[in-house]
Amino acid sequence: MIPQQNMQDLSSKKVPDWLVRPPTHLGIIMDGNGRWAQRRHLPRVAGHRQGAQAVRRTVTACRSWGIRYLTLYAFSWENWKRSRIEVDALMHLLEDYLDREESLMIEQSIRFRAIGDRTRLPRSVSRRLEDVERSTGDGRAMNLTLALSYSGREEVLEAARRMAFDAMAGKVDPAQMTQEDFGRYLASAVLPPPDLLIRTSGEFRISNFLLWQIAYTELYFTAVLWPDFGDEDLKQALMDFQERQRRFGAESGSPEPTSRTTGA
Repeated sequence: MIPQQNMQDLSSKKVPDWLVRPPTHLGIIMDGNGRWAQRRHLPRVAGHRQGAQAVRRTVTACRSWGIRYLTLYAFSWENWKRSRIEVDALMHLLEDYLDREESLMIEQSIRFRAIGDRTRLPRSVSRRLEDVERSTGDGRAMNLTLALSYSGREEVLEAARRMAFDAMAGKVDPAQMTQEDFGRYLASAVLPPPDLLIRTSGEFRISNFLLWQIAYTELYFTAVLWPDFGDEDLKQALMDFQERQRRFGAESGSPEPTSRTTGA
């Protein structure tokens, strides 16, 4: 996803002057690949291939601009309803990405993770995900997470199941559970809550993405289709984010709480 010619000198770049208050964690719902292809009378897979170019640009910019966590909604639980041809093409694109970019992520200290139901993924994809997670595990400069076969509701439900089993075993007392305690059961517990969530393509919905985590996330919607999303579009979203006052339920003028962070 990250072109070699753009990645060679990223470690020496600094956060740009205009990015005074970057989000610690940026989430993106990458939407519009199919419509991009349809408008050009191309097969949908052509839109997904072009969307991969937008991923390259975005990962490169975020790594360069000092954004520590980037989570991309790549394939939802509901996407399994699509045609077999399209799903197979998406799985092949994912494997190509893992094969092509693994060494560059290691070089640039990018830690890769995937969240979602891996039992539904092809075995070859699951193996490559595990391989790349293991090989990039020492990355500290940036955390790149792909949500694959992912459902926010399923993540919360699975967390509730795990907590219930622990309660039955006497490991936890449900009456004493806090939001923070429950959050540790989530598959995404290693990630801080997103500060900013971007959705492309002009749709105004969350589509079952990180439902627990985005309670106080700033939302940004753009009509730009994902394959056309570039550095200037990302810059516009980040500049808009910097103008917002995040009160987290407090009164206007109160200092913002420090975002919860975890180890890389």
